[in-house]
Amino acid sequence: MKSSYQTKLLIEQHFHGAFGVDFNKASVDDVLYLSKEILKYGIGGIFPTVVTDSIENTRRAVSVIKEASQKQTSDMAKILGIHLEGIFINPEKKGIHNPKHFLSPTVENYKLVEDNFIKIVTLAPELDNGLIKYLKDKNVKVQAGHCTGGDLTGCSGVTHLFNAMSGITHRGKSAALSALINDDIYTEIIADGVHVSDDALKLLFKTKPIDKIILVSDCLPCTKLEDKRVRGLEDKLFNDISHSEVLQEQQSDNDHTSIPPYLYTSVFADETIYYDGVKATSKEGTLAGSTTLLPEIIKRLAGKIEDRKAGGMNVRQLTGEQGSGSQEVKPFNNSNIDENLKEQQNDNNLPFRSFASRPFDTDHTSIKQLINNPYKYHNIDLNGSIEWDGDWNIVSVNNQ
Repeated sequence: MKSSYQTKLLIEQHFHGAFGVDFNKASVDDVLYLSKEILKYGIGGIFPTVVTDSIENTRRAVSVIKEASQKQTSDMAKILGIHLEGIFINPEKKGIHNPKHFLSPTVENYKLVEDNFIKIVTLAPELDNGLIKYLKDKNVKVQAGHCTGGDLTGCSGVTHLFNAMSGITHRGKSAALSALINDDIYTEIIADGVHVSDDALKLLFKTKPIDKIILVSDCLPCTKLEDKRVRGLEDKLFNDISHSEVLQEQQSDNDHTSIPPYLYTSVFADETIYYDGVKATSKEGTLAGSTTLLPEIIKRLAGKIEDRKAGGMNVRQLTGEQGSGSQEVKPFNNSNIDENLKEQQNDNNLPFRSFASRPFDTDHTSIKQLINNPYKYHNIDLNGSIEWDGDWNIVSVNNQ
């Protein structure tokens, strides 16, 4: 019989909305609705993430989210602050962001949108003109993202490692390489199976101390849209471009493969986004964000551990090991497991050792550590817990 697990509530520090709610366009009631719904998925703390937009729209979004945080009730995920992603990023790694709104990362430009509720800022450090120091002095987390440079001086972390940044190189510096080799840098990762391959995950988990990895979803407003449809509000999100208009565009386009197959469309970051039920992209195929919430990501990673214990094919895909399942594998750099989790492991009569000498994560201590990491990164605490079954499905959420 499989064990069950208890963890802290999840903290989501990078997501743009869900249930049809877009933080850049939302009302106070929309934000409150989302914070209530998302707690049902075990997510007890959130940093609503604002994508690149005009100064006016950015200021409005920040104001709305801040006001919502002051009107929350006990049955809602706590709004812990705002993650400002964009405006100060590199056009060469813009991703889905609209470059017409980009500004140089200066203190003067930041003051155009500044608010004490902004707790995380993603920027391109190679373009910095004094903003990094200014933010650090105000205890704002500075994360390198949508960038090309490899000097991460002054940064607390990196935003969605590997995505929209310079990759690993054997000559010179790059953002991804610097993040991997610097044990003081926290690294966001979108482990949804779409944004990052299992080989890239293997590299991350073998390279970084386990307590410096932050799981994020970077999910879009269309995530869990079926729940929004229950509210009867789908038209509010998806009437920006009608199904018939897209069909007409497909029929008139000489290259019929240029528009990807889709279930429905929406507008995000001034771009038409096509969602096919698995991934959401622009017309050109650029990933716009994920459509997966954190509990599904955790279940996926936990499944990799189970596959590894069973010696299945997925273990070898994830770890790079060849041959039979009896071979020792080393998927995580577990040298920095929290002391309380070490004690918990010892309580289970499992001697604590570095993953370099452990065949597998028998009690899923690594998953629990990944859940704990945002608490340490932001120096916060939340009441509540999650009960998971042996397959890492949520059984119950306690927010008291």
